[in-house]
Amino acid sequence: MTETARQLATLSALPAEAIGFCGHDFLALGSGALFWPARDLLIVADLHLEKMASFASARQFLPPYDTGATLRRLAADVEATAPAGVVCLGDSFHRDGASGELVEADRRALAALMAGRDWIWIAGNHDPAPHGLGGDFVRDLEVAGLSLSHHPDATVAGQIAGHLHPAARVRINGRSTRRPCFVWDDNRMVLPAYGVSTGSLDIIGPAFAGLLVPHRLNLVMLGRDRPWRVGRQHLA
Repeated sequence: MTETARQLATLSALPAEAIGFCGHDFLALGSGALFWPARDLLIVADLHLEKMASFASARQFLPPYDTGATLRRLAADVEATAPAGVVCLGDSFHRDGASGELVEADRRALAALMAGRDWIWIAGNHDPAPHGLGGDFVRDLEVAGLSLSHHPDATVAGQIAGHLHPAARVRINGRSTRRPCFVWDDNRMVLPAYGVSTGSLDIIGPAFAGLLVPHRLNLVMLGRDRPWRVGRQHLA
């Protein structure tokens, strides 16, 4: 079996939802990662590594295990998709300079993930400067006519972004639930936050005002075991 055939067989078994966006086909993974098979790219947003360590520096002492847990999640997705490249859509670290606070085990884990593949860090508002960990650090990225950015921008067509940590509340069969989600319309897709210690913002709220066309919304919500496509008519 060739490497390409092996990858396709693995992808067909993933708990994922197919997404069509701006003429391209993607897989939304249950972790919140987006895989682009045609470009062999894994895209993640808002890792917020070292968030708990940043809180500790402000004397808010919480268990500092979020970085390791997020990297294990990312390692599972890298193993499943075997991407040629990984794009991190900004806020990869919770604050500028936090990459220097990685414990040795997490530093080794990240280095292992980066080894042998293209790795692109996009600047975020929490981490506007290079991390000093290798890979390429850019402000934004153009791939096959799409713009990969941190901040969603209503003036940019064909954009994949992060920053807003989207979540939705839906009501189905009289039951209501709120979960992080992928959300997109004809021009813009916003990915859920990937880090294990991140919050979320409701897609029907002021943070998303003017960014997405309400009657063109598409949703894939992160479930307990897999992602689920949900019709916008179920939005609570």
